[in-house]
Amino acid sequence: MEYAESFTKLVAIMDELREKCPWDKKQTIQTLRPLTIEETYELADAITEENWQELKEELGDLLLHIIFYSRIANEQNKFTLTEVIEHICNKLIVRHPHIYGDVNVNDEEDVKRNWEKIKLTEGKTSVLSGVPVSLPAVVKAARIQDKAKQVGFEWEKKEDVWLKVQEEMKELQEAVKENNPMEQEQEFGDVLFSLVNYARFLNIDAENALERTNKKFIHRFTRMETIASDAGKKLHEMTLDEMDGIWNIVKKENNPS
Repeated sequence: MEYAESFTKLVAIMDELREKCPWDKKQTIQTLRPLTIEETYELADAITEENWQELKEELGDLLLHIIFYSRIANEQNKFTLTEVIEHICNKLIVRHPHIYGDVNVNDEEDVKRNWEKIKLTEGKTSVLSGVPVSLPAVVKAARIQDKAKQVGFEWEKKEDVWLKVQEEMKELQEAVKENNPMEQEQEFGDVLFSLVNYARFLNIDAENALERTNKKFIHRFTRMETIASDAGKKLHEMTLDEMDGIWNIVKKENNPS
């Protein structure tokens, strides 16, 4: 394997840093945790932007973190890097009986259903138990819905899901009319949850779609600030109509048609 030598080299570097570098020697799994989360989001940004150079670099950073955690665990006699690798190898073999066994599947949905069934035989008490508590809410909603789907708890067609979205929006408007803040928050959450569900039926990654919109807004807004500044103005000194006029100019810059 051509990458075996490179992997061994990285492990050796990590071992040396852990023994000789003051910063690396001081780290614990708790001090690494926020850094790992940051690296994961940087990887997510690279994926959203389809920046392959950044993707390569961020994957390397995450790989280093995996080796770092394993080194610390080994020091505390918890587990070794070899055990980490063997565990994931064994899990993949067990959970892919259509490749390493005699199970037949028709498509990717069969694979996912089998995956969830196998997890239940491994001691999981619920198909939802594998959803991390700390996932961002939009991502968590999609994962919850996708897992519920594996046991058949799913709408049949996207038109039904859209009707549910409209129903939830109507309930939100009713809560707004009643001026009940707690009820408004609950109904707003239901609207978001149903929209995430609709996104799944459209084969859209809701989290990624929202992030693309965030990035688009940031680009347009900062461009609007630049145009205003070039004209000797500040946004807070302008009327909403004036800002909207610049906003429309910026939109045409991106979409001249």
